[in-house]
Amino acid sequence: MQRTIVGIDVGTTKVCTIVAQVSDAGSMNILGVGLTPSKGLDKGVVVNIDDAVNAIATSIEKAERLSGYRIGTAFVGVAGRHIASLNSRGVVAVQRPDHEITRNDVARAVESAQAVAIPTQREIIHVIPRAYVVDGHEGIRDPIGMSGFRLEVETHIVTGEVMAIQNLIKSVQKAGVEIDDLVLQPLASGEAVLTAEDKDRGVMLVDMGGGTTDMAIFVQGGVWHTSVLPVGGTHFTNDIVYVLHTPHNTAEYLKLKYGSAIAGEPPAPDDTSDLIDAETLTVGEKQQISRHLLNEIIQARAEQVVELIYNEIKRSGYEGMLPAGIVLTGGAAQLSGFDELVREMLGMPVRIGIPSDLTGLADSLDSPSYATGVGLLRWGARHGLSMLGPTHRSEERQGWGNVYERFKGWMREFLP
Repeated sequence: MQRTIVGIDVGTTKVCTIVAQVSDAGSMNILGVGLTPSKGLDKGVVVNIDDAVNAIATSIEKAERLSGYRIGTAFVGVAGRHIASLNSRGVVAVQRPDHEITRNDVARAVESAQAVAIPTQREIIHVIPRAYVVDGHEGIRDPIGMSGFRLEVETHIVTGEVMAIQNLIKSVQKAGVEIDDLVLQPLASGEAVLTAEDKDRGVMLVDMGGGTTDMAIFVQGGVWHTSVLPVGGTHFTNDIVYVLHTPHNTAEYLKLKYGSAIAGEPPAPDDTSDLIDAETLTVGEKQQISRHLLNEIIQARAEQVVELIYNEIKRSGYEGMLPAGIVLTGGAAQLSGFDELVREMLGMPVRIGIPSDLTGLADSLDSPSYATGVGLLRWGARHGLSMLGPTHRSEERQGWGNVYERFKGWMREFLP
């Protein structure tokens, strides 16, 4: 049996809609892809709903035309500078007289963990079970069927600003699509480019988009830390604009064509092969710029990003505990030499994560840029609609629906 799933990655620089057929065995056949430049977003946050709606609608229309499928609902990625996370622990007494732990006990423990102080302007996006403790015995992944008097659960809670989330929801709905579920983008990207072994050993996913860099640390099979840096690929381009006084589209071209995160040795004074012809901010005027200078500009920003990544690893408490290293994905991760720079500065294994195991129009998605879009499909295939609250499809929704219903999907994932 096959079902059709749609993922919409609403990013700062692009909107990508992907339609796929997924079989019960998990194989994924790509039917259509709709890609369009993003408008109305800044650092992952909607700042102009009309522009955002037009970009999303255009992307959806392209995917529909290519796939021949009428899109009614979709899994949508959420990110941005408003995202925050915390860890919480819930505790309950086992209810059954014979003290056997049931799914209901697990659901109550997870619900208990959600009882944390959240500011009124924020709401919970995900409550993710990480590990369980039964009568003081830690590191238990599946407590169901075990005996005990006291059950504790460690959870990772992701929150976002209410208005930012509502504006994203409105933008998608006004484009004619209802939302199956909102999914934190690095969690979605992890579905596309990380293996079960990566997550079990300990790995950091770094999803570098246009406006933000989204990160997630996975340990023992689950997510233990998430964060968002308000810096992405557009910052590299803007640096080139400011220093070299060149138009934005020219700066973007120079970055993609000649850019590298490692500048290398400067050329000899008489070496003209280092020079590149480029436009200036004055219409009709040309200039010659040094490729080495271009890459020095890029390297300065790249080193700053790596330092921010390292600071986030230290803040998470997992420094030295990520044997699988760092997996870079997202469009900005394609910058030449960036993976090598991360490897040199942090002394960790580093690789570029690219979506795989796809059929159909898979060639069009053979890039880190599409990790979130493909990951949304895999998320939908894995969790399905069981994570939806009954108010997800309403503009007047006040929360995320029935807690037990929302957690059942997580329990199927972590408690087979």
